[in-house]
Amino acid sequence: MVKEEGKLIVGKSELVELLATNGRSKKDAQEALNDVLAAITETLAKGNDVNIIGFGKFKVAHKPAYDGRNPANGETLKIAASNRVSFSVGASLKSAVNK
Repeated sequence: MVKEEGKLIVGKSELVELLATNGRSKKDAQEALNDVLAAITETLAKGNDVNIIGFGKFKVAHKPAYDGRNPANGETLKIAASNRVSFSVGASLKSAVNK
């Protein structure tokens, strides 16, 4: 775990540890986490949303190309179109965080 601004930041290996404490081996926990992340990534890459009721919704939004400005010299430059992923918090997660 890494500390940043007084908070602990839990990484993938720590998530595996947490899953392994629930009766799974570390290997099984890592495979399960990898499978879930791969499924979410694959679904989003196809342009579809992922809705996990109570937890939240991962959504893909297309951002069209636009003109930007270089802050160093003020020169105009083209910013390419891209897809962005956003996350909306579900009710159960929001409630758990705000206890």
